[in-house]
Amino acid sequence: MAACAQSAGVSWPFSFGFETGQSLWWLQCLALAALVGVLHFCSSAKQAAAFGLVFATAWLCATFWWLYISMHTYAGLNSLLTILAIVSLAAALGLYYAAACGIYWRLKSEQPLLASLVFAALWTMAEMARGTWLTGFGWGAVGYAHLTGPLASYASWVGAYGLGALAAWLAAGLVHAMRGGTGLRLALVAVMAVGWILPIAQPAWTQYAGKLSITLLQGNIPQDEKFQTGSGIPLALQWYGDQLNRSASDLIVAPETALPVLPQDLPDGYWDSLVARFSKGSQAALVGSPWGNMRDGYTNSVFAFGPDQTQEWRYDKHHLVPFGEFIPPLFRWFTRMMNIPLGDFNRGAVGQASYPWRGQRLALNICYEDLFGEELGARFLEPANDPTIFVNVSNIGWFGDSVAIDQHLQISRMRALEFERPMLRATNTGATVIIDHTGRVTHSLPRSTRGVLVGEVEGRTGTTPFAWWVSRFGLWPIWIVALAIVLVAAYARRTRAV
Repeated sequence: MAACAQSAGVSWPFSFGFETGQSLWWLQCLALAALVGVLHFCSSAKQAAAFGLVFATAWLCATFWWLYISMHTYAGLNSLLTILAIVSLAAALGLYYAAACGIYWRLKSEQPLLASLVFAALWTMAEMARGTWLTGFGWGAVGYAHLTGPLASYASWVGAYGLGALAAWLAAGLVHAMRGGTGLRLALVAVMAVGWILPIAQPAWTQYAGKLSITLLQGNIPQDEKFQTGSGIPLALQWYGDQLNRSASDLIVAPETALPVLPQDLPDGYWDSLVARFSKGSQAALVGSPWGNMRDGYTNSVFAFGPDQTQEWRYDKHHLVPFGEFIPPLFRWFTRMMNIPLGDFNRGAVGQASYPWRGQRLALNICYEDLFGEELGARFLEPANDPTIFVNVSNIGWFGDSVAIDQHLQISRMRALEFERPMLRATNTGATVIIDHTGRVTHSLPRSTRGVLVGEVEGRTGTTPFAWWVSRFGLWPIWIVALAIVLVAAYARRTRAV
């Protein structure tokens, strides 16, 4: 049974459909259903938790194995220590799912509908704990396998975690439906049928709000040279400077740390020339660059250059990467073993104002900040200030030409579905794309190449149900519903025992 759980876990990442761009939602459901089936053969909660840990560790290792590239290839960490670190991280995160499986075994119900709901509730709480606690790392969560298929249309209602709950319930329901339960079978069919019908019957929550011509820059600066004064830095400054001056689009976007040095450390006149270039006319640019000083600290930021700006506009990254942008307490010994530029950056605020440009409100996010839909949702509290377009700037070059690029693209597409907003992605190595409000990639550059992507994007106004409730309550509605289901199951079990 351990081999079955491990095999099911390893197969899970393939459900994201990286090669085809189309998620294989049914594969994800079958993999999770296999785990539920294994749990029913367990003789104790401890054994169920162990199989849950095996499944989750295998799944997570197969999902973010590309950490090896950054830690070993670029950071110079010993290969065995790198593998140990990745497996340890996966196992540590897998403890959430181990606990969920152990509790599920203890609360198992003879009622198929309740039993499947309990599994979905516990699994979803484990997902949210992994994605939000201790800075959160929800990479490869259930919902991202459902960018297509019958559950995708629920994204604008319940978000990625809600999709994950539905998928977990569907997987458990497939197993429990074999035991009987007409009500469960009808419920499964109804949820699937509504999912297929919604795109046809449900009007869009958002409306067209004008368009912009866009230029997205992908410098493909080699990661091992990016911060080198004799190679990567002059190459980046020259190439991005040339492209920013040449573009004729309404908006030009350069990726995270496109300018890889602080503004005060740029060559004389470089920054002033950018300000002068965009101070008049009808164009604006968003450019990634570090900012700060020794006294006030530093931020990973994006600067806006545009006409008639009375003051500097800057977005500061809020959700920082552990070990990359801040060092957790007690872990400096670990970072000293890695030969990469690390720092303790300051955090920007949640829900920073959008950049207003030509009738659009551009909501910035940097790197993996688009993984946290509840944080992006904080910007939808006041309809008059709602973003009309999301803009992500990233540098996934730390992970080479790996599946990390595809995974991050899937994350951005999910945010587009949740909020019915287009997403612009300007990256160093890929995926540099324009995503429309339905989650469809309309324009893209080949990855790991140097190039310029020119296209158009249509802004959107209006609020999806998910944007409305997550902006006001965060993820608490899902937590409350999941906890209520578990408490009902615990009460039912206690009643049976009496």
